[in-house]
Amino acid sequence: MILLNKEVVKMSIFIGGAWPYANGSLHLGHLASLLPGDILARYFRMKGERVLYVSGSDCHGTPIALRADIEQISPAEITDRYHEEFRDCFQRSGFTYDLYSRTDQPVHHKIVQELFLKIYEKGLIYKKNVEQIYCADCQQFLPDRYVEGTCPFCGNTARGDQCDYCSSLIDPLELLDRRCKICEGKPVIKESEHFYFALSEFENELKRFLKASSGWRENAVKYTERYLEEGLQDRAISRDISWGINIPLKGYENKKLYVWIEAVLGYYSASVQWAEANNEDWKGFWADDVKSYYVHGKDNIPFHTLILPALLLSIGNLHLPDYIISSEFLNIEGKKLSTSKNWAVWVPEILENYHPDTIRYYLTINGPEKRDCNFSWEEFINSHNGELLGAYGNFVNRTLVFAEKYFSSEVPDAGIDITTKTKIEKLYNEAGKEIEKGEFRSALENIFSFIRSMNKYYDEEEPWITRKEDISRCKKTINTCIQSIANLANLLNPFLPFSTEKIREILKIEKAGWSYLELDRNSQIGHVELLFHRIEKERIEIERRKLLEKQIRE
Repeated sequence: MILLNKEVVKMSIFIGGAWPYANGSLHLGHLASLLPGDILARYFRMKGERVLYVSGSDCHGTPIALRADIEQISPAEITDRYHEEFRDCFQRSGFTYDLYSRTDQPVHHKIVQELFLKIYEKGLIYKKNVEQIYCADCQQFLPDRYVEGTCPFCGNTARGDQCDYCSSLIDPLELLDRRCKICEGKPVIKESEHFYFALSEFENELKRFLKASSGWRENAVKYTERYLEEGLQDRAISRDISWGINIPLKGYENKKLYVWIEAVLGYYSASVQWAEANNEDWKGFWADDVKSYYVHGKDNIPFHTLILPALLLSIGNLHLPDYIISSEFLNIEGKKLSTSKNWAVWVPEILENYHPDTIRYYLTINGPEKRDCNFSWEEFINSHNGELLGAYGNFVNRTLVFAEKYFSSEVPDAGIDITTKTKIEKLYNEAGKEIEKGEFRSALENIFSFIRSMNKYYDEEEPWITRKEDISRCKKTINTCIQSIANLANLLNPFLPFSTEKIREILKIEKAGWSYLELDRNSQIGHVELLFHRIEKERIEIERRKLLEKQIRE
């Protein structure tokens, strides 16, 4: 917030979470890359800023149409199924989207078509006859994702839009040893007329944009620098597919907008949709003075650092991304996550069996923030028992049970230890700065370092002895610990919202805020409940065995 003429002016914060593809269940890699968005949203709301946090389900494209054919149902039934599953998973994980939308809604179609025409009229979208991959056996032009072959840049297996190994953007015609993913046959090249977006026109402007950017993660900077050094190429934005948004020009109704262009425009259309539903003005979240965060995995970097900014520039008067929060990849038990081989931890399943704060804690403290990381069931369960239960839960429980037993469930009539109060005030400042920079792991580590120090303080003060020998000191010890717990309910709320809500209920804290909080002396404490329960170590082998049994071997 900014202090202007002694009045607090709220800052506008826009947070865009990547749009998961509605063709299968969410896995833990999705959650790891999207969780930072909710941490940011919760934090900025606690600061009192104006926050708009949006995302939605990506509901178009050939893979959905093909799956619908296999299941002999409509594509809409596929997207309905997974959209509802996504919404449920995000809600159970504690995500606080202001709007979680979907790209197959009429409002999204209408806005995207209007933007297409606006860019087309400026001459930045043009028609071009191009050679395209065609499968004679399947009797159809193949979408990029359904052309497989060898990456011309690194030599690994890749599909015809992007290499997952070296992250290069690929034209399917560039692939070596091409094959049809549907029938495994060898496709041919056939000419077709398509619409292209003049991405190359923005190369110099995007170079200046990159140079001026300071809130991007290192992987986003490096990948974007490489793309720009190689030189930007105009990209096709239409496809001969059956499921998607119609090209809004006469004679081209059978062609659809390519998913990559209309999905990134979902951030804009969702903002408009939210504003209309809530009688708000969306323009404030796309103006010059907004601070914007885009949260996604590293495979989505070029779409957020090059394509989205170029589209926004072509539309005009729309704010470009400030912070690119691009996570690395999450491996599973030492192997690369693979949905095709079912080597994944699926979000609906892990939510059925484990506390959502356990998942959020692990993905923040051990997640792919700066490098590829490994999800291990042993580390997952040990971190719960050691940190959430052993450090955090233990500190809260031992303090509040003591107050319940020896101080009639009241905050003792004593002052807080001044050194501890200073630490807490400093922690708000330091953790807040780290969150705003996208350094979530560091912020959470600092908070848990404080928790461990408070467990040590409790042990050293020995309230179980001083309650008999020095009641004033005992009161000060327990008051200090309770005040610390009350502030932990603020500091940990962006990360662990379910357990912090339970603390607020016990301590009867009505509102969360990002500033030092002190409970009144003699105020009543509610019934104390355990925040977390121990997970038996037998679960480690049970989960590993389930993972191996479900694996599909090629």
